Amino acid sequence: MSSAVVPPEFHEVISAFPLPGRVVSVAPHGNGHINETYAAVFAEGVGTRRYVFQKVNHRIFKDVPGLMDNVRRVTAHIATKVRAAAGEAAAKRVLTLVSAKDGRAFAQDSGGGYWRVYDFIEGAHTVDRVTTEAQATAVAAAFGEFQAQLADLPGGRLVETIPNFHHTRSRFENFRKAVNENAAGRKGEVAAEIAFAFSREADADVLLNLLAQGKISERVTHNDTKINNVMLDDATGKTVAVIDLDTIMPGLPLYDFGEMVRTSASSTDEDDPNAANMHVVLPPFRALVEGYLASEVGGVLNAIERAHLGFAGKLMAYENGLRFLTDYLQGDTYYKIKHPRHNLDRCRTQFALVRSIEAAKGAMDAIIAAS
Repeated sequence: MSSAVVPPEFHEVISAFPLPGRVVSVAPHGNGHINETYAAVFAEGVGTRRYVFQKVNHRIFKDVPGLMDNVRRVTAHIATKVRAAAGEAAAKRVLTLVSAKDGRAFAQDSGGGYWRVYDFIEGAHTVDRVTTEAQATAVAAAFGEFQAQLADLPGGRLVETIPNFHHTRSRFENFRKAVNENAAGRKGEVAAEIAFAFSREADADVLLNLLAQGKISERVTHNDTKINNVMLDDATGKTVAVIDLDTIMPGLPLYDFGEMVRTSASSTDEDDPNAANMHVVLPPFRALVEGYLASEVGGVLNAIERAHLGFAGKLMAYENGLRFLTDYLQGDTYYKIKHPRHNLDRCRTQFALVRSIEAAKGAMDAIIAAS
């Protein structure tokens, strides 16, 4: 078995899952930055079958059993919905969790690490950036349908896997604290960025106030709606499944849509060292709006939610800019960096995107009104 780059604890957990056959190869899989992911090939009779093993980062996700209960509930509910609507073959291509032999949704190795297993979704792939309007439409429709599928999820409120994940006021207060403490001594060199962040403080409360007033509603949301969290069919390019459910929890649909705008209707990567390259791109924004509103969730959103679709993109860019700037002020303790100014570059692109969305507000509102 080829497994030179696989940690020894991987071999401990194989026996904890009821997987037929024998493992013949295993290798790192994907390019995620949080969990450790491996694709394992098992020999079964005359053929083979693949599984995805993931070691969950319990330093970031403090309540892994709670997280995995979320994943178990959501994947089972979506499979039931897809099976009823499109048949067994379609249900086999959704994200499917393999329970451990003891019935839990995970297993632990001797060092306390948490592992889970999914069926490998064959004949599908992910892409890291939206390159066509058709892709933008597809990703928006996929996440819109995902939200709609979970509107009647039974069993009560999901666990908050990262408390206050998209609570922009909390993110702002963390930023304020980082400015005051100036732990890495960098406050002086980012005066312009700090001033920009303070000048938009009121934006932090817009959606939270609407929620508190009962004008918008909390729902089950994905909270990390990048296109690389949607699997696309190799042959047709159509969406197959929404993946990476670690941050699925109670939230606002506008957070999900805003993250799509931030990542799929932006002109460059978030760590582009030249922030001048960053701006909102209207054709993919239009495609996102059309795909999202054409999905089943479009009939659920109220007029206030629709009116704030463009603002949601601005808010997510602002929130992520705050987070990158906070980490830079604290000495780069949270995000992985490739060079000393990496977080500052990220912050500057996000604040440039905020400015661009502000300038394009009229055009974006017209697109929403016409959809």
